[in-house]
Order: sequence, then C-alpha cells, then structure tokens
Amino acid sequence: MATCCCCSARHRPSPFLGSPLRHPGNPLCRKSSLVMVSTFKVTALFWGPRRIKEPRELNPSLGAYKLLKSASEGVSVDDKTPREISLSVVSSISDISSNDWDACATDATSPEKFNPFISHAFLSSLEESRSAIKETGWLPQHIVAQDEYKNIIGVVPLYLKSHSYGEYVFDHSWADAYYRYGSQYYPKLQSCVPFTPVTSHRILVRNTWYRDQVFDMLVMALKDLTTQLQISSLHITFPSENEWHKLKQSGFLPRIGIQYHWKNRNYKNFDDFLMDMKQSKRKNIRQERKKVLAHNLKMKRLFGDEIKAKHWDSFYKFYRNTTDNKWGSAYLTRDFFHILGSKMGDRILLIAAEDEGELVAGALNLIGGDTLFGRLWGCLPHVYFPNLHFEACYYQAIEAAIDLNLTKVEAGAQGEHKIQRGYLPVTTFSCHYILDDDFRKVIDNFLVYETEQVKHVMQLLHESGPFKEGII
Repeated sequence: MATCCCCSARHRPSPFLGSPLRHPGNPLCRKSSLVMVSTFKVTALFWGPRRIKEPRELNPSLGAYKLLKSASEGVSVDDKTPREISLSVVSSISDISSNDWDACATDATSPEKFNPFISHAFLSSLEESRSAIKETGWLPQHIVAQDEYKNIIGVVPLYLKSHSYGEYVFDHSWADAYYRYGSQYYPKLQSCVPFTPVTSHRILVRNTWYRDQVFDMLVMALKDLTTQLQISSLHITFPSENEWHKLKQSGFLPRIGIQYHWKNRNYKNFDDFLMDMKQSKRKNIRQERKKVLAHNLKMKRLFGDEIKAKHWDSFYKFYRNTTDNKWGSAYLTRDFFHILGSKMGDRILLIAAEDEGELVAGALNLIGGDTLFGRLWGCLPHVYFPNLHFEACYYQAIEAAIDLNLTKVEAGAQGEHKIQRGYLPVTTFSCHYILDDDFRKVIDNFLVYETEQVKHVMQLLHESGPFKEGII
C-alpha cells in the first residue's frame, strides 16, 4: 500500500527512484550531449504546451514465427502439433476470453503463487470502469500469441501511454532530459498493471514444450512494435526477477527499486510474530494498537459476499478523501470498485473500521495464491484516530495473513516507516528499452549509479532492522 493510496495522480518521487540526485558522480547531473538535467516539471511535461507525438498507425498483426524443435526434445509430431505462432495486438482485454487470458497467467505464475492483479477480471475492471483507457492516457495494446489452430498461447498486458502517472517507477526526469535532447518522450509503451506496484509476471505464456520460444517471440514483438510506432521507449515495470534477467539479455536496461514486505515465519498468531521483534519495537506496536482500542473502534474483516454495494460506496468516499486532500485527482472511478467487487469478491479482503456503527475508514486488500496484497486506504474527511492507518493497513493485514496461512504481505510502494512494524525492504525490478542510442547510453550510466545507491540503502536498512539478532 503506497502509505495512503496506490492509485492517485501525483507522487513524491523517491530520492532513489525518481529525479536524479545532484551529485558529481550522477551521470544525469553532469553536462553531456543531453545538456544538464534539472528537476522535472510535471505539468508542462504531460498536459502543458509540449505536444505529444502521434504514433504511426498500428497494424494489429505483428507477424508469424515458425516453431523450432529438435529431435532430442522427445515431442511427438502429428497433425495437431503447432508449427507456427502468430502475434497480434488487441485494443481491449475484452477481445480475449477470460479463460484464455487466465490460463496464460496461471501457467506463468503457478496456481499456488497466482497473482490476482494479472487476472482478466482485474485488468478488465480497469478498462470497463474507464479507469485505464485512451482518454486517461492508457490506450490498451495487449499482445496476443496464438497457434494456427487459434489457441492462445501467450499474452502481454501493454499500454500506449501519454504520461508517466500511475507507474511507481519514476522516469519524469528521463522525459525532461529527452525533451531537452530535442526529442519527444511521449507516447511510450508500458507493460504493467495500471496503478499497481506489484511484482508479477508480465509475459504470460502457457506451459508447453515451446514456451521458451513463445517468450522470445513476445519479447521480439514488443521491441518490434516500439520501432514500428516510432516512439521513444518501452518499459516493463515490476516483472518477475527471472523475466528481469532474461530481458537484460535482450537489450533492456535493468533497474531496481525498494518495497517493504512482511514475511510469515510460520507464526501461530500476532503475539507469536511480536516475539521475534526487538523489545522496543514490540512495545511500540502494542502501544499503537492499544490507542486504537481506546477509541472503541470496531475492526472488521469483510470477505466476498460480505462486501455490499454500500461498503464500496463508502470506500470510494475514503479513496477520494485521500486523493483529493493529499495527492491530487483520483485514477479510479466509483464504478471500478463495484465492478471489481462483482468479479473478484472471493479475492478481496476489506478491512473496515466502525465508530458507533458508522463505517469511518477502510483498507482494501487482494488475496493471492500465497500473498496478501495491501492496496488502498482511506477514511472520512472528519475522521482522525491516531494509529488507525497502521492498524488497518499493517497489523490487521498481518493477522489476516497468519489466519489465511499466507506466506507474506506486500504493502505496496514507498514507506520506510513500515520497517519498524515488521515490513522489511525487498528488491523490485524494471526493464527499459530505449531506441535512441545516445540517450540510451546516458540512461544506462545513470542506472549504474542509481543501482549502487539502492543496494547501499538496502544494506543499511537491513542492518537497522526491527527483529532480534538471528531471526532474519
């Protein structure tokens, strides 16, 4: 959970992941062929006078590839054995059946580690609710791979974007540098789950004997599409670590970041977890939870059919209060929450806080195969209860993960304050394909510098962790 909201329109960039730090060793702060890069100006970049380049008209067909098979693979060949894979682009996920999409997603992750954010239900909820569509700067351009028998073998969630909002891997300074370089950064291609900084597979391929070939075909198609459209770049954000390594070998620039996750070490209950903490941290957590109890708030965990339309209406008010007061305009529409609830109720946990029968705050979570994903938090405008945010977003999530026998809680982007509450730093990944050779070299140098910083920070954060010695 991005502290208060993972789906709002503006974010303070992390000094490690956003605008370049002003240091003599930072490649983006030295004079070069790019001219010096300064602090980015978001308004002028996205919605101001700088015109966004129109991409070339897209041909929905991306070509066909022959499958290769050696005799040593021991695969029998008959009339039904696929010999060719064709690739194409669809402008809406509704053009692909949920069964076909989810079969690719499930095979890519395995059922026990299934990620609900790459499901057809979640992505279609974003499109149907008009949250992620062309008019909001997210034009769906999903890639589909199918054999000659029209069986869908692989898919890639992909968007043509006119801005950099809702991504959580910050490239605003890159866009500014690109304009100073004399070129236009937008539109760009983005493979991700909109508004959702969750690590999962991005190139979703069925479990077949030729899956590696299809993976390579899809990567080639992504790069070819970037070239055909004559746009600046292609970005694959929050892929799996395995994909990240493969994409590095395919010419993508690698980048890393930091999130904070809680790990279940076979805890029986919340107190069992607390016993692994240092005494001072354990005491602080207990005091924070007591302050919430002192206000006689009733904390509820609502699942599936327990979440009614009135709950979604209330939660949308909470969400808008967060976005309007702290970050700017909202990404998600009211319809998104209702559609999501109807499609994914069995995957949703809504943690609600009631004060004398009135719903006053809530935290939205999605349940994966082995992970509880904390996403959004909000409360009524007039509500303030000390530590309620920590209770609803972190402590209730930990208790729910223990009860559901889940291995971890992912609490979203940003927030070093999560560490003292048991959420430790982990590495996240992204890959970037930059067409311009000169610009690519400068970005590559910057990423080398940035990666050293991130690794150093990770080490310092782990050394000052909240757990007793020997627990981690």
